[in-house]
Amino acid sequence: MFKQLASAIALGVTALGSSLALGADDARSPIHISANIPTQQFHVQPRDPEFGKNEVMHYDPIKDNLGYLRQTFDVKNTEGSIHAYIEGGRAMLTSANNVIFLNVKFNNVRLDGIPREVVDDLSSTPGTQVEMRIRADSMPVDRSPGFYTGDFTVIYDAVPRISA
Repeated sequence: MFKQLASAIALGVTALGSSLALGADDARSPIHISANIPTQQFHVQPRDPEFGKNEVMHYDPIKDNLGYLRQTFDVKNTEGSIHAYIEGGRAMLTSANNVIFLNVKFNNVRLDGIPREVVDDLSSTPGTQVEMRIRADSMPVDRSPGFYTGDFTVIYDAVPRISA
C-alpha cells in the first residue's frame, strides 16, 4: 500500500512539475481587432486607414520648402452633397513661437473654418474617390529651425439635397 501511495505521489509531482515548467515558458500575443463599416448613405474615409496618424512633411534644404501630403478618400452621400471645413479654422505647424500655416485642399477645394461644398450631389450619390492635399502655405522668411508639429480636424457634413 505504501508503494502504491508513493508511486501516486511521485506521478502527481511529475505531472505537476511538467505543467509548472510549461507555464514558465508561455508566450502571449495580444490581438486587437477593429472594423469600421460605413453606412451605405454617407461616408468619407481615407483609402489608407493609417493616414493622419503619423504623417511627416519632409524639409528640402535645396528648394527651402516642405514636401506635401496627399491621400485618396472614398466618399459617398446618397442623400445630397458633402461639405467640409477645418475645426478651428486653420491648419498649422508650430514650434515654440513659430508658425507655418498649411494649405489643405479636399477635391481641389481649399478648406478653412467655413463649410464649403467639396463633393457635389451628382458625384457623391453613387460614391467617388477624391484627393486631399496638404502643403505649406508658404515658408515664413523669419522662421526658426526646430521640430514643428500640428494637429487639426477636418469635419465632413452630409448636406441633404433640397427638393423642389
